[in-house]
Amino acid sequence: MDLLPGFRTLDVDVAGVRIHARVAGSGPPVLLLHGYPQNHLMWHRVAPALAEHHTVVLADLRGYGDSDRPSDPVGEPAHTAYSKRATAADQVGLMRALGHERFAVVGHDRGARVTHRLCLDHPEAVTRAAVLDVAPTRHVLHHVDLALARTYEHWFFLGQEGDLPERLIGSDPGGYLRTKLAAWSAVPGAFDDAALDEYVRCFSDPAVVHASCEDYRAALTVDLELDDADAAAGRVVEVPLLVLWGSRGFVGAAYDVEAVWQQHATDVTARALDCGHFLPEEAPEETTRELLAFLTP
Repeated sequence: MDLLPGFRTLDVDVAGVRIHARVAGSGPPVLLLHGYPQNHLMWHRVAPALAEHHTVVLADLRGYGDSDRPSDPVGEPAHTAYSKRATAADQVGLMRALGHERFAVVGHDRGARVTHRLCLDHPEAVTRAAVLDVAPTRHVLHHVDLALARTYEHWFFLGQEGDLPERLIGSDPGGYLRTKLAAWSAVPGAFDDAALDEYVRCFSDPAVVHASCEDYRAALTVDLELDDADAAAGRVVEVPLLVLWGSRGFVGAAYDVEAVWQQHATDVTARALDCGHFLPEEAPEETTRELLAFLTP
C-alpha cells in the first residue's frame, strides 16, 4: 500500500551519499524532514495537503529509511558522518539538485535538529523554517535533570561509545521501535499499520540501527561543539521560525518552549497542539493547518 500516491520516488546522489526522497505538488518548495526512529512516511497524513499549495519534498535523512548509511571520513573526528552539519548539507544538496536554491524546511525530532543546523549553516537557502517537538540540542544537554534522564534515557543509551546499543536493539529492532513509538505518543491508534511496517522494515537493517546510534553520538559530541561555538559567536536563526510541540509530551512539560527558542531565533511563532511527540501522525489536521498558515503568509 502506497501511503503517498502521486508522489514520485527519487534517489539523488549528493556528494557521494544517496538520499532517498518523494516529491509532489507545485508552488513554493518545502522540505520535510523526519525524526527517530522513522523515515519520510511519517508525513503521509500532512504532505498531500501541503502539496496542493507547494512543491513538497520528503527526504530520508542519511542513515535512515532508504538513504545511504555513510561511515566517518578517514581522518575526521568520530561521528562526523552523522553530525547535523553533514546531514543538513545533504538536504541542501538534494534541494539544489531538484532545482530549489531557496526553500522552506520543516523538521520533526531529529529532523528538527537538522533544520536548526541548516538554518545556521545555510541561511541563504532557507526562506522560513518550522521545528516540531524539540528544544534546541544545546539547551537540552546543558539542562539535564532527572526528568530528562528518565524520559529521554535513549539520548544517553544510544549516545554511548561502543556497540552495546546496536547489539541490544538488534536482538529485537521491531519491538524496540514499537515500544518507543508507544511511549512517546499520547493518542491511541495514531500510527497507520502500513507506515509502522515500513518503519520496522527500515529499522530492522543493522546499518540503520548503527547509523541512528551515530546520530545520537554526534549530538553529544560534534553537534554540541558546533552549537556551543554558535552560541559564543551570537549566531541565531534569522528566518521566520514556527515552533510546534505536543502539549501532552515531554517537551511541553519540561521546557518553556517559546522562551527557549526565542533565545535561538529572532522571529518565533510558537504553539502547542493537543497530542504527544508525533504531531504529524497524532494531530495531522492541526499540524497541516498550522504549517499551511505559516508557509503561506
